[in-house]
Amino acid sequence: MNTHKAILVVVTGHGQLPNQHQTGLWFEEYAVPVSLFRANGNQVTVASIHGGEAPIDPGSLPEQPDADARAALDDLQHTRPLSEVNLAEFDAVFFPGGHGTMFDLPASDQVSQTIVTFLESGRVVGAVCHGPAALVGARYRDGTPVVKGKKLTSFTNEEERAAELDEVVPFLLQSRLHELGAEFVPSPNWQDNVVVDGKLITGQNPQSSASTAKAILQAVAAQ
Repeated sequence: MNTHKAILVVVTGHGQLPNQHQTGLWFEEYAVPVSLFRANGNQVTVASIHGGEAPIDPGSLPEQPDADARAALDDLQHTRPLSEVNLAEFDAVFFPGGHGTMFDLPASDQVSQTIVTFLESGRVVGAVCHGPAALVGARYRDGTPVVKGKKLTSFTNEEERAAELDEVVPFLLQSRLHELGAEFVPSPNWQDNVVVDGKLITGQNPQSSASTAKAILQAVAAQ
């Protein structure tokens, strides 16, 4: 597959949990998809709400990064401010996870408007693990949540409890998406699970990173 499309990747800029532990982007959920996007001839632009260096959860960093991982680490040193990105230039937007996403992406009007812009124009919106937190604040002009009636998935409540961070995050993502009217489709903990509903593509956890990226590639090739 060689789609030669342009994909916007929006990462978290939030680097600390309320318990003072470092957090941020979960590296695998960025590096694996971006490597696949580029291997298939796609142009990738990396943005965050404020731009600059993206925080990476230290627990996700590879001990011995290969060439793809080093390229991904370099990308994350210099993200573009989302406000400076021309959304019309892109065929898809993708939100990797990491616990940092739970704090800044749901509260950002820019993130919400980005999602609405892509969905209203029939372009692909993808997210994995905690990346679907970006969907929480997104609503159409009439106030309807973009996830209402949509089949999707994300890091589950059970996975959050297993990670022992259910009392640290501002809300449980599975519960919040369900409250907003989504049809949540979980799999057992740490199982690869990708849900496609039209142009909305979501993956459950880090183990779903590659499958989510492949589904995005198929969708952008078809649109």
